[in-house]
Amino acid sequence: MIYLPPELLVLFTSMLPIVELRGGIPLGLLLHLPIEAAFFWAEIGNMIPIFFILKLLGPVSDFLIKHSKFFEKFFHKLFTITREKHGHKMQKWGSVFLVIFIAIPLPGTGAWTGALLAFLFDIPFWKAVLLILIGNLAAGLLISFGFGSAIEVAKLFVK
Repeated sequence: MIYLPPELLVLFTSMLPIVELRGGIPLGLLLHLPIEAAFFWAEIGNMIPIFFILKLLGPVSDFLIKHSKFFEKFFHKLFTITREKHGHKMQKWGSVFLVIFIAIPLPGTGAWTGALLAFLFDIPFWKAVLLILIGNLAAGLLISFGFGSAIEVAKLFVK
């Protein structure tokens, strides 16, 4: 059996799409990491894939569109639906929308989806990284506070 320290488990868990911080921070707390450590390792883990997504999404989607009718239809539909769904919000709120979208820790929001939105709305690379980081930090604080509070309340009943 392979042993990984809890910090690495949190880091790797937070790198996964959908799971992201929503899974990494609670996992860290359940593994008895201090809340600061769970927050730190989850944030680092969640941001690592963002660099790759922002750098590779354009070239990979362009290649697939060029070489596959299936992907041409898939990406056209995905990009059109996303732009229709969020375009008016981006026009109204600008970069603040991206931060708020990422900061709300609900399924379908988060750094991975935020990176897709940044790509679709042509937000420059480093600006996108900064906006995603700010939204991610806010989401991490909300998750840490919420889950940390839930653990403390549960301790009141388990004595």
